[in-house]
Amino acid sequence: MEALFVKLQLYLAYPFVRYALIVGVLIALCSSLLGVTLVLRRFSFIGDGLSHVAFGALAVATVVGVSNKMTIVLPITIFAAVLMLRAGKNAIIKGDAAIAMISVASLAFGYLLLHIFAPPVNLSGDVCSTLFGATSILTLTRDEMWISVVLSVLMLGIFIFFYHKIFAVAFDEDFARAVGTNAGLYNLMLAFVVAVVIVLAMNLVGALLISAFVIFPALSAMRLFRNFFAVTVCSAALSVFCALFGILVAVLAGTPVGATVVAIDVAAFLLCSGAGRLKSIA
Repeated sequence: MEALFVKLQLYLAYPFVRYALIVGVLIALCSSLLGVTLVLRRFSFIGDGLSHVAFGALAVATVVGVSNKMTIVLPITIFAAVLMLRAGKNAIIKGDAAIAMISVASLAFGYLLLHIFAPPVNLSGDVCSTLFGATSILTLTRDEMWISVVLSVLMLGIFIFFYHKIFAVAFDEDFARAVGTNAGLYNLMLAFVVAVVIVLAMNLVGALLISAFVIFPALSAMRLFRNFFAVTVCSAALSVFCALFGILVAVLAGTPVGATVVAIDVAAFLLCSGAGRLKSIA
């Protein structure tokens, strides 16, 4: 055990490990708060759809040769989030079908663009890192870390400041409209927050694992509590713990960061499900 702590202390001396821990914890916190709202609104699958849109936008930015890819990826992902969240009941292609269509199309065209136009030097490695978050969070620079911190703090501020309005729209949008809440504005705000969190989370867990990262803490908390505030707090605590523990395990064991964090999230969900069953029996 002492050797393990010595090894951990040695790794923490490297700046990129500290950057990964800071960004990972902040992304986990934002994702967990967002996950509760998305699960309540039956939009759990939107994380997959937007992550694939972000992958397609990232492919475009790579082919064009833009140095700061965020300038292309973020606006396109926000636009897609607005389309998905504002698709009404009268839309020609509704809900999950629209998300699945956009998701598959973006992923296919993104990979096609990379295969045709991008330099084939490390195509498979870049794609694997983007899809599964294999090592990307361990290669963050100081500037990227600060961008992630600023955006994460902004997302947390929006959620805390508009907590009651977000709860009202998430729980019953029709009732929120009836009592005078500008549901359209808060849907736009939610779309913006979703898009930013998805883009940030790609560095941690990759495009294919984001949905698990967003919804598992929320689902775990819902197995233990029924109150919205309690679920939100529990989801945040679980997500931060799983992210922190997962990154440390990945660094020490040399396993992929994203897959390790999601595996721990799954284990936490199973434990919470068991605890919830015991609680209901008692």
